[in-house]
Amino acid sequence: MLGKTIGGRYHIIDKLGEGTYGQTWLAEDQHLLGSPDCVVKQLKPETTDASEWEIAKRLFEEEAKTLQELAKNDLIPQIMAYLEENGQRYLVQEYIQGHDLSQELERGQTFSETLVIELLQQILQALEVIQQHNLIHRDIKPSNLMRRKQDGKVVLIDFGAVKKLQPDNQPTAGTVRIGTPDYMAPEQDQGHPNLSSDIYAVGMIGIQALTGELPNPLQWDEKGQIIWPNNQVKVSDELAAVLDKMVRYKSDKRYSGATEALEALKEVKEKLQSTIIKSPPRNIQASPFKFSAIQIVGVGIVFISSFYVIFFNNVNYFFLKNLICPIMPSVSKCEFL
Repeated sequence: MLGKTIGGRYHIIDKLGEGTYGQTWLAEDQHLLGSPDCVVKQLKPETTDASEWEIAKRLFEEEAKTLQELAKNDLIPQIMAYLEENGQRYLVQEYIQGHDLSQELERGQTFSETLVIELLQQILQALEVIQQHNLIHRDIKPSNLMRRKQDGKVVLIDFGAVKKLQPDNQPTAGTVRIGTPDYMAPEQDQGHPNLSSDIYAVGMIGIQALTGELPNPLQWDEKGQIIWPNNQVKVSDELAAVLDKMVRYKSDKRYSGATEALEALKEVKEKLQSTIIKSPPRNIQASPFKFSAIQIVGVGIVFISSFYVIFFNNVNYFFLKNLICPIMPSVSKCEFL
């Protein structure tokens, strides 16, 4: 593929990665001024099974339709083309300059509570966009979240596992098991994902940011609450409660969607900000023992002037007196005529 031009326009210059159903390439758009970079996804399943081929093709087409449906939103990559050439299918989309969040969430690296809240809000804002179209991403993880270099916003990428939900977020019929185990909700693992399945994945990322460790596989207690070491990290009860709700075992116990989770995080953030102890305002009333620079200079001038007058008057008096009455060792008094 390297050096090949797709559709007479997209020139392949580098390989970005590959997965179960295809390969991803970096290309240059030779029809635009400056030949800007773009991403070319090639459908290329690692199987010869006809049924798996059909699944791969369906997912590939769903990804293209989804990107087209979500066009003109800056938190989602823009689709540029969908084409077939020599029996191969290609999806061309916008290239996001920046880095994925796996580079920020390095093992052992922990975030402050404030940064965790900001990170969760940014991810949920991108998720909110697709949920407004009744879509489930099904593969939210750090490597599928790009920190855009231009403005620092988090962009959600790789819609290869996206699924359109039934109206009113009704449970889906049994579907293909797809996703990343560390961030996959239990019902998604069982083939019945819903909107809160993506909320679960975001919650796992939040726990990872706080603890510096991958949270899965973990255990759930008898109440259906995941057990994570929130007593070993510096976190408020309010944020811990939000994260606990995001990763509940039963999906109906989680937030219903990104909008509700964002509202909960907003309340936590406002409460944290209100508890910050602010320094008391400075007392600008002058103290009798405090002087401004101008006052000090003024006092100094008065002092020097007084010293000058007193000193030189005494010198003149002493000089005049000695002229009239010379100093004598035995003389203690002199009368002036």
